[in-house]
Order: sequence, then C-alpha cells, then structure tokens
Amino acid sequence: MTHERKWQESIQVGFQVFDRDGGAEFGAVRDVCPAGRLELLVNIENGGDHCIPLDAIVDVHSEKVIVDAARLAPAVRHAIAHAHDAERPGL
Repeated sequence: MTHERKWQESIQVGFQVFDRDGGAEFGAVRDVCPAGRLELLVNIENGGDHCIPLDAIVDVHSEKVIVDAARLAPAVRHAIAHAHDAERPGL
C-alpha cells in the first residue's frame, strides 16, 4: 500500500491541516480525492480553497493532517503564510 492510499483512507472532511506537527492550524479538509485525483481540497483560512497533493502529506493523526510545505505549489505556500493575517490579538 502506498503512503498516498493510506492517507486517502484515513483522512476525513473536517480534519485540521498543519504545515508542521505542533504548529498553528492553517485550514481544514473540504474533500478527499475529488474526482479521483490524488489530492485534498483544503480551505485555507483567509485564502480560500486549494488543492494539496497527497504526496505532500507527512503524517495524519488525531484528526490532523500534517503537510510538508516544501512540496506545495508556491500559491498554496503563500496562502498558508497569510492564513492568520486577519486575526487580531485580544479578540
């Protein structure tokens, strides 16, 4: 069984997505392998929906998906970097 298949079978809609274990969550899974593609559809906070290839996933546990940002497209990395821009401390 490939890692991609293992990830596909264990990930569910609503799981939180992180760029490192213990880091801040940047989005949530909206769909797993839409139209049979080996990717997740993830809603990135303040960035909308983006596709993340299954081969960018490094771990899945505790309803969390951990991805290697280096394996993501530049536009997705940019969206992740700005996921929390709209948050204001103390609110």
